[in-house]
Amino acid sequence: MTRSELAHSIYQTSHLTGQFTLRSGAIATEYFDKYQFETRPELLCELAAHLQPLIPEDTDVLAGLELGGVPLATMLSQLSGLPTCFVRKEAKTYGTCKLAEGVDISGKNLLVVEDVVTSGGQVVLSTRDLRNLGACVSQAICVIDRESGGAENLAKEGIELHALFRMSELT
Repeated sequence: MTRSELAHSIYQTSHLTGQFTLRSGAIATEYFDKYQFETRPELLCELAAHLQPLIPEDTDVLAGLELGGVPLATMLSQLSGLPTCFVRKEAKTYGTCKLAEGVDISGKNLLVVEDVVTSGGQVVLSTRDLRNLGACVSQAICVIDRESGGAENLAKEGIELHALFRMSELT
């Protein structure tokens, strides 16, 4: 599938109109229901194939953010051979009490994997947590950048965002 065909498929599968409150608190009249493209094996596989070239060469571990980044990171791990960890919004209060499940991340270069970035708020919070655990984080990838200040907010935190698509490209 070409990049433009993938963009069209994402739009047809997941684009909704109406009134939606985003995680950032902003109200949007357009929304991409990411679970509609992440739960379809053919689209998830195509997304990973197109995201794989965006993985920086110095990446040691893919860090999939709860919940939408996890299937993307898992599929990218399968294609790239890189190990992955699953990053919770907050550490469990039972069992291992971990924030990042999977391989050891201390001293490793992590690539944060997210589905949709609006303000970048969750990527910023998760990156701070991962850095506090000893990980090196300077890059993030996503499927859709909503072009709502996320890339700029991440840059202020020393994180470069690589988006497969900007929202304005999806039609």
